[in-house]
Amino acid sequence: MTPHGSSRSAEELSAARSEALRGAAVGAAKFGIATAILGFCGTVFSPIYRSLTIQFKVYLQVSGMTLGGWIEADKRFRAWEHSRMREKRRQKALERDEGVWKEWEKMVTEDGIGKGDGRDKGTGAK
Repeated sequence: MTPHGSSRSAEELSAARSEALRGAAVGAAKFGIATAILGFCGTVFSPIYRSLTIQFKVYLQVSGMTLGGWIEADKRFRAWEHSRMREKRRQKALERDEGVWKEWEKMVTEDGIGKGDGRDKGTGAK
């Protein structure tokens, strides 16, 4: 069952959710590593950072991971949505071209062109 106002199928929603979750995990990991490195540098070089409580240091670490997860999930979802829209446009163009091709074939067979009556061979000038 799709939410109100949504034209997406359950499969599309599931794929979008999966892509966003993957992006969130990757972003949290990347930013988690970066904030861990910054935390290590702060511990080694900064007396102000060393004086912070462990709760605040954990807050800073988790904040960085949350921010990274949010940014990467949004980036991945937008890329997925863009590729999905591009695929739909391509499919619509293929269907339109197929319709034009079928009309052309119908027109050619109705006119007798291509049935071996000679009208499709050159200009006939000798």
